[in-house]
Parts: sequence; structure tokens; C-alpha cells
Amino acid sequence: MTDQSSTLHTSPGAQPESIGLLRIDHVGVAVPDLDAAIEFYGRTFGMTCVHVETNEEQGVREAMLSVGPDPSGGCVQLLAPLSPESTIAKFLDRNGPGVQQVAYTVRDVEAASEALRARGMRLLYEQPKRGTSNSRVNFVHPKDTGGVLVELVEPA
Repeated sequence: MTDQSSTLHTSPGAQPESIGLLRIDHVGVAVPDLDAAIEFYGRTFGMTCVHVETNEEQGVREAMLSVGPDPSGGCVQLLAPLSPESTIAKFLDRNGPGVQQVAYTVRDVEAASEALRARGMRLLYEQPKRGTSNSRVNFVHPKDTGGVLVELVEPA
């Protein structure tokens, strides 16, 4: 009988070292009207709004909705544009309302960003920016991830 644990680390399909992903943090959904979307998700799915804020730097008004009784189990983030020039407004113009991003909690957003750059990924920001609830965030370019905008979130 062979020890298969040693082949797991040397096989051609072996996993690269972790970049520090901890869990799915949230799924971002672009919406034209934040208040209407909060009401819809609450009435339809029983989600609870746990946080609302305006992020001028990113041009959005946003809300975090808890999927279950514990917000640490993952959230849906609703994102509404502050102006027609914002990234979310442009997304809505191109695609209509819907999933805009998948976000992962990381231990260290700078270390995760550097590890991804070393793997050939392009990140949208040279340095992390402020995200929801004073988290630090960066995004992996969707052209490098099969069309999915990936957000890296280091909680405050």
C-alpha cells in the first residue's frame, strides 16, 4: 500500500499555497433602488438588514443583509449607484440588476493581493481601499477570473 498523502503534494494538479481565504464573505448584487431592494429581500427571503452605509469613494449606497440568524454566516450586499457615473451605475446600464461580485474574507488583503499578483492576476487597486464597515478591500480583475469580479475583504 502506498502513502497517498505524499502524492497529493507532488501531483501535477496539486493545489498552490493558500492566499489566506477564510470564507465567502458576501455576494454583491447591483440594484437601482436600495430601499426597494432591502424591502424585497426581507419580504421575499426573510433576510435581515444588518448594516447600511454610503461609500462616496466607491460611488455606492450599500446594505448588508444577513442570510441567516448570524451575519458571520455570509451576507448579500446590495449596491445602488450614487450617480450615473459610478461603477455600479455603469454595471446596471450594461447588465441590468443582478450579481455583480463574489467576496471572500481574507486574513491579510495585502498579502492575498501580492500572492495573486505573483500568480499573474491583475488587481484593480495598487493599495487596498476602504470597504463596508471600514474593512480593507481589493478586487481581482474579472477578465482574469472567468468574468467574475472577485473581492478580497479584510474585516476592520
